[in-house]
Amino acid sequence: MNSTTYPMHRAPRCTAHAKRTGLACGNPAVRGWSVCRMHGARGGAGPGKANPAYRHGGRTREIMDLRRMIADLTRESRDLEMRLRDCGTSP
Repeated sequence: MNSTTYPMHRAPRCTAHAKRTGLACGNPAVRGWSVCRMHGARGGAGPGKANPAYRHGGRTREIMDLRRMIADLTRESRDLEMRLRDCGTSP
């Protein structure tokens, strides 16, 4: 028996486990991932415009943060207007 170990034998292994048996996969993990190519490494669509389901970008994180900030400013201006009206001064 040959005791030589090749780099492919020292590669990190997939961390996925079978549902029924509970045994580990054992395939080499893809570089930079903790699972092998059969268990989801490099899988799925890309983010943003690289995603095939991308429509218009109206629900991106940046736009949602901007909408939230505008809503907060609008709410604050309404509150300020109501406080000014209650004080008896008009803007």
